[in-house]
Amino acid sequence: MKQRILIVDDDPGIVAAITPALRAQGYEVVAAHDGETALAAFRQVEPHLVLLDLVMPKLGGIGVCQQIRQQSATPIIVVSVKGAEADIVTALDNGADDYLVKPFRLSELLARIRAVLRRGRTPQPLIECADLVIDTTRRIVLRQGQPVSLTPIEYAVLAELVAHRNGVVTARQIVQRVWGPQYADATDYVKGVIRRLRVKLELDPAHPRYIITEPHVGYRFNDASGAVSSPS
Repeated sequence: MKQRILIVDDDPGIVAAITPALRAQGYEVVAAHDGETALAAFRQVEPHLVLLDLVMPKLGGIGVCQQIRQQSATPIIVVSVKGAEADIVTALDNGADDYLVKPFRLSELLARIRAVLRRGRTPQPLIECADLVIDTTRRIVLRQGQPVSLTPIEYAVLAELVAHRNGVVTARQIVQRVWGPQYADATDYVKGVIRRLRVKLELDPAHPRYIITEPHVGYRFNDASGAVSSPS
């Protein structure tokens, strides 16, 4: 069965540019050009993933995102010209799984789609990334075949990152899901745990390859293990 993608964008040029590329990859494509039509289409076609613009007539992208999240965990990738830190964080905090700023390369969009759809499948009990193995069933982490001792909080933060691997997770999201909603503003807690995780998991904590910082937005667990970044 083909995986179905709902494109929600009021720019016909964007829809026309994306659609052939998606179909060439074997996806079924449905398009909507405003927020209200998008919600109706979502209920009707039950897509496997939503590509969502933010600025649209009738109902904006954040409103669409909120209403989808009230009824479904379907992955949502925001694709928008709005690239400010506040816009990205707001979208992620309201349920988006990832965020891509226009203009973008089609190859990057397709890679993001594959990553998000992969996360949406049945959870993998065993995740292997280069020299790192995470056994989510037994809650065991190995580096170069040796067990890594993690505190319950460290494991919980790592599990949250891994659950959204290759997608951005904000510090606020991590705090709410690991410590609880009452700690929503205590985002400094996350920085300390991330620092400890890098020391325990990364070959070079100063240039991490697994736990990547998305400046001013949050963190990304990179299961491709190809990129490195400077910590913050």
